[in-house]
Formats: sequence, C-alpha cells, structure tokens
Amino acid sequence: MELTPRLRAVADQVPQGSRLADVGTDHGYLPVWLILRGMLSGAIAADLRSGPLERARQTARQHGVEERISFRQCDGLSAIGGNEVDAVALAGMGGDTIASILAAAPWTRGKTLLLQPMTGFPSLRHFLQSHGYCILDERIAREGGRLYTIWRATGGQMDPLSRAELWVGQQREDPLRGAYLDRMAGKVERALAGRLASRNREEGEIQALWEALEGIRHMRKEL
Repeated sequence: MELTPRLRAVADQVPQGSRLADVGTDHGYLPVWLILRGMLSGAIAADLRSGPLERARQTARQHGVEERISFRQCDGLSAIGGNEVDAVALAGMGGDTIASILAAAPWTRGKTLLLQPMTGFPSLRHFLQSHGYCILDERIAREGGRLYTIWRATGGQMDPLSRAELWVGQQREDPLRGAYLDRMAGKVERALAGRLASRNREEGEIQALWEALEGIRHMRKEL
C-alpha cells in the first residue's frame, strides 16, 4: 500500500520505534503503513465513529497486522492513556478540534505530536504557544491542487509568533513555501474583505488581519 502525499508527510515525522495513537484514523492507512515498514513498536487506531473504525480494521486485516493494532472508538484521546503511547497523530481535522482534543489530554505535552490541521491555523498555533506546547518543525505537502502543512510539536516554550506566523508558520526552507505563502495571503485577504464589509466591524480583528497580510507579503518578498 502507498500513502497519499499528505499522510506520507505525517509518517515521515513519526519517531522510529514509537507507540503511535492515530486519532481520527478513518481507514487506518497511517498505522498500517508504519507497522508494515517496521517503524512502530505498537499502535492505537482511534475514531469517534464505528464505520471508519471498522474500515481501519479491514485495512489492517487485509495486510495481516490486525493483531498488532488496538482499535478504540472514542472522542479524541478519551480512551487512550498517556502511558500507552509515545506519539500522537491528529490529521485531517479542524484546528479548533485538534486544540480541544489536546486540552482534554494535558499528558500530550510529554509526547511527539504530528498535527495536520485543515482549518483554523492561527487559533491552533495560538493555543499551542499559550498552553505549554512548542512547534519544532513544519512541512508542506502538495496533494492534488491543495497544499497541507504538517507540524511536529511537543511540550515546551517557543518564541511568540507574529500575526503572520500565526497564519503561515515558519517552514522557511520548504520548496513549497512560496506557493503556500501566496495561497495563505489570499485567505487572509478574503477574511479581511469580509470583516471590512461587515456591519459589526471589530477594529481589533481588522488590524490583526492587516498585520498578518503585511507580514506574509514581506515573507514572500524575502524568498
């Protein structure tokens, strides 16, 4: 089996020999792929719904690794103990959802976290820096016509992020950085236009978006 570029970018940052919890596992491709390549010493595949969890079982059964994965139907990490895993993958969900899962499991500060948010990038980065987490690395993956960011984080303190960095992070050496900055500038521009057109204008939000947009434009010029 092969992983999509998005999941492969997550897999590439999982520490060798770790015990992984894949939250929102869906088809279970990530833990199965890693086990087949001898990367994990154990894995938990978790999902809120029974349907995706059963699909994950089928994937594991098809590749002969069902007995090496524990399957948990639960909300986030609610049925997973901190002593069971070394790494946690939270991929393919909104940033606010990821933040709420981490907030409910403070033991995650002692683990390697692989985060791939689909939305809510500024709010998730703000949550991490204000709740004792540190983003160690960010990478970009292209899949189809979309660009995805994958963050490796753990417990610790990091330098305060600028308004622009809350939106686009710090993947300075990534070859897709320029394309990503262009796309995110477009997102901020649309968000700013929406705020400016609103009847109930929040000047603080507008100023924050202006600062973010100017910062992203400056980053683009530096490339």
